[in-house]
Amino acid sequence: MAAPGVVFTIARAAEMIGETIDLIDEIAEQLEPEDGCLWIYDTDDHATLGFTERGIESLKELIADQKR
Repeated sequence: MAAPGVVFTIARAAEMIGETIDLIDEIAEQLEPEDGCLWIYDTDDHATLGFTERGIESLKELIADQKR
């Protein structure tokens, strides 16, 4: 499998999926790096969740399962 070429922040992922950041944060607890969920570290130990394209698809699948 090829390495991801792009990572979306949690805020962008929420916007893309049409859900709240809080819901994405809650759902992301179920994901692993293999699922496309990564931590992105910035200066001053600031970190945010990031998602590859596979991670966005994983989020969509989990949200759909949750709504059933």
